Amino acid sequence: MRILHTSDWHLGKSLEGHSRMEEQETFLKDFINIVQKNHVDLIIIAGDIYDNSNPPAKAEKMFYHTLKNLSSNGERITLIIAGNHDNPDRLVAAEPLARDHGIIMIGTPKSIVARGNYGNNKVVNSGEGFIEIEIKGERAVIITVPYPSEKRLNEVLYNGMEEEKNQIKSYNDRIKKLFHNLSKNYRKDTINILVSHLFTLGSDQAGSERNVQLGGSFIVDSDCFPESAQYIALGHIHKTQIVPGTSGKARYSGSPIQYNKKEINFKKKCFIVDIKAGEDCNVQEVEFKVYKPIEVWKCSSIEDAIETCYKNKNKNCWVYLEVVTDRFIREDEIKVMKTTKKDILEIVPKMKNSSSENIDIHDFSHKSFEEIFREFYFKERKVEPQSEVIDLLLSIIKEEKEDETY
Repeated sequence: MRILHTSDWHLGKSLEGHSRMEEQETFLKDFINIVQKNHVDLIIIAGDIYDNSNPPAKAEKMFYHTLKNLSSNGERITLIIAGNHDNPDRLVAAEPLARDHGIIMIGTPKSIVARGNYGNNKVVNSGEGFIEIEIKGERAVIITVPYPSEKRLNEVLYNGMEEEKNQIKSYNDRIKKLFHNLSKNYRKDTINILVSHLFTLGSDQAGSERNVQLGGSFIVDSDCFPESAQYIALGHIHKTQIVPGTSGKARYSGSPIQYNKKEINFKKKCFIVDIKAGEDCNVQEVEFKVYKPIEVWKCSSIEDAIETCYKNKNKNCWVYLEVVTDRFIREDEIKVMKTTKKDILEIVPKMKNSSSENIDIHDFSHKSFEEIFREFYFKERKVEPQSEVIDLLLSIIKEEKEDETY
C-alpha cells in the first residue's frame, strides 16, 4: 500500500492581514498532480485543514474541489482528521456526500466511522478511535485520534468513571493509555498505522503553530506511541521532521507553505510511505515548491531601504523590511517604500545606539505636548505616529481643557 502523509494546510490563513489563498490554490493543484503521479492509494491529512473554526467560503470550496480531484472517481481513500484549528462538526458535515468519493472525515476521538463502501474501497471494521480499511485487497488498521483536548480525551477514556480518571492525572499518561487500548485492534496480517494531531516532546516547532499545550501539560513523550504501529502520521508542528526516539516511525509532515518568517529556513515537504504488513516501511520525501517566499531585507539606512524597494519592486515575495536608522522614518518615506514594493508586511526600524536613547523627563519643560508624545510613541513602537493619531489625541486634550473651564 502506498500512503501519502500531509497536514497543516491552514486554508484561509493570512499573513499580517494579507491573504495566502492564491498560493494555497496553486499548492492544491500541484498536490493533486503529486498524488496522481505517485499512484497513491491512501492520502492521510493529519489535521488543521483550515486556519480557524469558521473558514472563508472560498477556502471550503478549494478544499472540496481538491478532495473530488484526489478521489479519482473513488479509486483511492482520503482520510482526514480534525486539528486544533478545525471545527470538528463543520469539518465532517459533508461526510455523507464525501463517502461516495472515498473520503473519510473524523472530527473527534469518540467518532465512529460507518462501515461499508467508500468509493471503490471499504471500511470493513470500525469503533471509537480506529478503522480497518480494505484497498485493492490489502487491509490496514488505523488508529485515528483527532486533536485530543483534555475534555475529549476524558470523554473517550473514562465516560463518567471519576475514580479511574483521578488515578491517571497526566495528559501524557492518558494519551498513552488511549493509544495502548486502541493498538489492541492491530493484527499481524494488517498494515498498522496511527494518525493524530498533537505535540510531542523533543519536536522542533516552526513558530507559526498555535500552541495546544499549556505549561507543558499538553505535551506527550515519544514512548506514548505503540511499538506495534508501523507508521505514525502526525500533524500540528509546521516543520517536517522525525520524532526523536521513535526509530523513524513517527513523523510530522509539516505545513506545505511558509506561514511565518521563522519558517523560511527549511523546506516544505510531504511523505510518501510504501508499507506492507509485518515489514518496515519505506519513506521518501517529496519537496513542495515555494510559491511566494517570505524574505527579510536588512537595509543600512532609510535611503538604502528605498533603493532596495526600487531594485526589487517586481520580485514576487513577502517582505519584512529592517532599516538601520538614527531618526524617525517619516510617513512619506514609509509610503514610498510600500507603494514601490507592494508586499511589504512590516517596516522595522533598528535604531543606532538605541540602548542609550532614553527620554529625559527634565527636558519636558521646553517641549510641547505633541513633541513629548512623539518621542514617547517612537520609543515604544520605533515608528513615528501617524498624523491621524496626533490629531485625535490633540482633539481629546482640547475637549478636556474646554470642559475644565466650565
